[in-house]
Amino acid sequence: MGKLLLLDIDGTLLNSHKKLPASAKEALLEARANGHELAIATGRGPFMLKKLADELNIDTYISYNGQYIVHQGEVLHKEALNSETLSTIVEFAEKRDHPVVFMTEEKMVSSIDYHPDIDESIKTLKYPHPRMIEDFHLKNDIYQALLFCEKEEEPPYKEKFTDMDFIRWHRVSCDIVPKGGTKARGIEKLIKKAGYSIEDTIAFGDGLNDVQMMATAGFSVSMGNGTEETKEQASYITDHVDNDGLAKAFRHIGLI
Repeated sequence: MGKLLLLDIDGTLLNSHKKLPASAKEALLEARANGHELAIATGRGPFMLKKLADELNIDTYISYNGQYIVHQGEVLHKEALNSETLSTIVEFAEKRDHPVVFMTEEKMVSSIDYHPDIDESIKTLKYPHPRMIEDFHLKNDIYQALLFCEKEEEPPYKEKFTDMDFIRWHRVSCDIVPKGGTKARGIEKLIKKAGYSIEDTIAFGDGLNDVQMMATAGFSVSMGNGTEETKEQASYITDHVDNDGLAKAFRHIGLI
């Protein structure tokens, strides 16, 4: 039986210019032709992975770090954040001049008209500054929120909101997810449905939100550009994403 390949997007599938390297695309299509199944596992939302998923013809994904899971085009699991908890976080953040962005399966909306930290970090994903809509989180299902603050400003949030995880992905931004709401938990739900065992899974990643996924999967690969924590967790460390790292890993582990 083929393997289920769980692929992070930023820094793994996409290089530092947010492009899918030709070598990676070729390797992915060849691996699929060899009987392996491709799945995306990302902190991004469904609307932010659509273009890439369409290009690679992938219809299975764990998005928002496990909050929204789709298997072969069917929604398998979705878990919105508690709106009361979100309101308390927003209130706490506003006192510190830290904006929040709310994410549904279709879009992202800001708690504030404009903030340079939102602009800086969202631009790295090649998206414009989201627009503000009043009380958006009270009227919509929010699967992930982003908090904008620097690393040293994070501890008060972790102390106060013990039922949430704050996972840093940018100098000035963290994903807000329920405690333990990770790609790892998403894998467990997905393999049950897809009929794989954990031994049949291979995780590819580079960031802090990939560490638990890599610990859970049967085998794991860190990109050469990965964080120290990611590299420590990995079964194998490949080259940098900008240096054909993904294709090299596929060859090394015999997928192609």
